[in-house]
Amino acid sequence: MTDEELVKLFKDGDNPNYAFNLIVRKHQERLYWMINRIVQNHDDSDDVIQNVFIKAWKALPKFREDANLYSWLYRIATNEALTFIKKRKRRGYTVEVDSQFKGTLNTNDPTENEILEKLETAIARLPEKQRLVFHLKYYEEKKYAEISEILDTSVGSLKASYHHAVKKIEQFLTDN
Repeated sequence: MTDEELVKLFKDGDNPNYAFNLIVRKHQERLYWMINRIVQNHDDSDDVIQNVFIKAWKALPKFREDANLYSWLYRIATNEALTFIKKRKRRGYTVEVDSQFKGTLNTNDPTENEILEKLETAIARLPEKQRLVFHLKYYEEKKYAEISEILDTSVGSLKASYHHAVKKIEQFLTDN
């Protein structure tokens, strides 16, 4: 089913729970991994994804059918992940590379594994906004205009954040 059909089924159907479960199954994994790149911890990502779908459930009756469902969910997920990080910062937690990254490296080459681990460490050390912009641009391959819409930030500011993130990553990899 298309997203449009799922939204229509949710709004007009006899069983909105069924329609919503289909929406969750269709988008949960992709959103989860995007969130995980931001919060960098599996347990925290689970909490954030639950909040995303709670907010989506509450807001879906007012969802504009001409909008893109995935983009809407993505924006909710991004905002929830950023809110989570801000709360975590206020409580004094520091972000470290979660051990799950070591398990996700898909190579048998020890040198390549080492480089990928260093890359993940470098990304984890970036300031929150730079890390998010880097993730959206590099991993999600979003255009600056899309990122601007998601983060409600100017394209110029995003380009600068991405540039600084890349420079910091390069410097970290050079130094280590």
